[in-house]
Amino acid sequence: MELSVAQWLLVICLVAFPLLYEWSITFKYFCKMAFYNGWILTLAILAIPIFLLLFLRFMLLHIKYLYGIKIEVRGWENFNIKEPYVVVSNHQSSLDLLGMMEILPGRCVPIAKRELMYAGTAGLACWLAGVIFINRKKTDDAISVMSEAAETMLKEDVRVWVFPEGTRNHSGSLLPFKRGAFHLAVQAQVPVIPVVMSSYKDFYSKKDRKFATGKCTVRILPGVPTLGLSPDDVPDLTDRVRGLMLDAFSQMSTERPGKEPGGIH
Repeated sequence: MELSVAQWLLVICLVAFPLLYEWSITFKYFCKMAFYNGWILTLAILAIPIFLLLFLRFMLLHIKYLYGIKIEVRGWENFNIKEPYVVVSNHQSSLDLLGMMEILPGRCVPIAKRELMYAGTAGLACWLAGVIFINRKKTDDAISVMSEAAETMLKEDVRVWVFPEGTRNHSGSLLPFKRGAFHLAVQAQVPVIPVVMSSYKDFYSKKDRKFATGKCTVRILPGVPTLGLSPDDVPDLTDRVRGLMLDAFSQMSTERPGKEPGGIH
């Protein structure tokens, strides 16, 4: 039986795909990223009628097993706070979602840039799940949203999660922090809890098109109190928290995979 051109192309693709996947690091990188982003969009479609961030969290966590990414969490005890608080975390790539969903506290709502709202089904699912969007280009709007968030935190006893760098950072360090999250914490008089995710460089690199198996450490640092602070104290508070996170990030980046430093849980 003669095969058509389309059938021959299909046979060639079926043979070439696994070979390219094994032999080409770049091809493997694009395949993994395509599946990762496609999976997020698919989950967003499934989450739309449910309106629950927890559903998206439960389903997304499974991808770490598929990709062979081990996530180690240290400092769980620092989330044992009954009052509302503001979580601030470093932002390296979209893979931060894996670490975020691994430790996301109960009644915690992320704050994201407004552009994400227009990211198709993912943006719609985030909106339905209660993600707070801010327009970073309009300072007045951002301040207004933060003021409303502060009132909501205290009234409804919720926590918020913010990436204070404001954008993804692949530099291997931390960008300067925007102050919105710290204004929010001071206005609500609630603690700031820093969360640091270790560098992905051992298993992931956008520049080198690398995406392998590996380990990520997520460290929850002790909360920084804001009780009694005023808006004038926000710059110092921002610098202090960034310094704590930068020290932790630098320390974690020098650790060998699997190494357990003393005194850290």
